Amino acid sequence: VQPSKLDFFCKLGYSKQDICKVLENLGQEALEDDVLKELIRMGSKPQALESQAQPSSLKLIARGSCSTKPASKWLGEDESDSSSYLRPIVIDGSNVAMSHGNKEVFSCWGIQLAVDWFRERGHTYIKVFVPLWRKEPPRQDSPIADQHILEELEKQSILVYTPSRKVKGKRVVCYDDRYIVKVAYEKDGVIVSNDHYRDLQNENPEWKWFIEQRLLMYSFVSNRFMPPDDPLGRHGPTLNNFLSKKPVLPEPKWQPCPYGKKCTYGNKCKFYHPERPHQAQLSVADELRAKTQVPLNLRKEENNCLLHR
Repeated sequence: VQPSKLDFFCKLGYSKQDICKVLENLGQEALEDDVLKELIRMGSKPQALESQAQPSSLKLIARGSCSTKPASKWLGEDESDSSSYLRPIVIDGSNVAMSHGNKEVFSCWGIQLAVDWFRERGHTYIKVFVPLWRKEPPRQDSPIADQHILEELEKQSILVYTPSRKVKGKRVVCYDDRYIVKVAYEKDGVIVSNDHYRDLQNENPEWKWFIEQRLLMYSFVSNRFMPPDDPLGRHGPTLNNFLSKKPVLPEPKWQPCPYGKKCTYGNKCKFYHPERPHQAQLSVADELRAKTQVPLNLRKEENNCLLHR
């Protein structure tokens, strides 16, 4: 075997055994392109590509997790806010309570159900925002159920009251939605609400992106708090990845070829063939691109060496 050719393909990451086998079949004078095509046809893969194809080295970035500003503020600053890389949770208390009460009663039990659901998942940073006037005795036009739950959640430092006061007999209420979005944005967390906060989206472009990507909607089914399994739609992240700071890539599942052993596409077949253990899972085009990049770099180095001589 010619040492130059052997070194060349070894630098590309191919094993000496595969290179020698191809050169024996094609002859020592075979062109480099022909040798490369034969290596691909055999299903031989460079070691670099094999390591890239391992699922453990791939990273999945869920939509909505590419924000840099909130992360730079809080990441690593207060790791006690969430355990196991779970995102902080900010709950729109009024929205959840009214939803559980069928928009007729402010049901504090609905808030408790939502808090318990996130606690069971392991979230340690959970905040619920409710207007201060909800502490007042219930009136006929604004009934409240299980009001004692608000007091219990306040003692646990989970519930936060947004300010309100009375001026000349009229109640002045601060906008609790702004508190909810601002805290969730600064904490790089998740907003739990069925409200779209359109007014706040128009107010701040950064908040607009955050609300679109980090809003977790929900339903109550027989007193059971149920967020969707696909919070951002069919093609978005799963619920587990949506609520995690470090999403987990699922194991790749190769679809078996419907033609089985009768398939005539060879290595060009994009489906999985269990009878071909060394089948390259990357497409032929991707493999060729990856391989052609290395010879170009080698040629540049050779040209530089010639110029310096």
